[in-house]
Amino acid sequence: MTRAFLGLGSNLGDRRRYLAEAIELLGASVVAVSDVYETEPVGGPGGQGSFLNLVVELDTDLGPHELLAVCHRLEAAAGRVREERWGPRTLDVDVLWIDGVTIDDPELTVPHPRMRERRFVLAPLGELAADLVDPEDLRLAVGSVERRGRLDDPGV
Repeated sequence: MTRAFLGLGSNLGDRRRYLAEAIELLGASVVAVSDVYETEPVGGPGGQGSFLNLVVELDTDLGPHELLAVCHRLEAAAGRVREERWGPRTLDVDVLWIDGVTIDDPELTVPHPRMRERRFVLAPLGELAADLVDPEDLRLAVGSVERRGRLDDPGV
């Protein structure tokens, strides 16, 4: 079994429900879930609503492309429609990190190529894996984040 991290975000519809349902579908492979962070969109078209973001730690025997397929299934289950790159979405799931794996092909890059630039990834990732987050990277990362609490908190 291998430690892996997925980044989840939603800025359309019932954002909290989409995140919760995705975690539920991941099942027993989930080791830990970060707090939820509300974040402004980084990149993409203007006028988007804010995101709820979190990071999930998995213990998995899936390979990188199999894990990517899981991400796509979770997005499809949430009704994600890919109309515009970095546009609004019900659910976005990214493979951020897989221990011992480095891959760069047209379908997948691990570690995620922009994770060290994005505060909405580094803040929740740092909760679960401080060994993967350099404080200087977090300081320099773009985007504002506001911790909202645990996903199962009623106020999130």
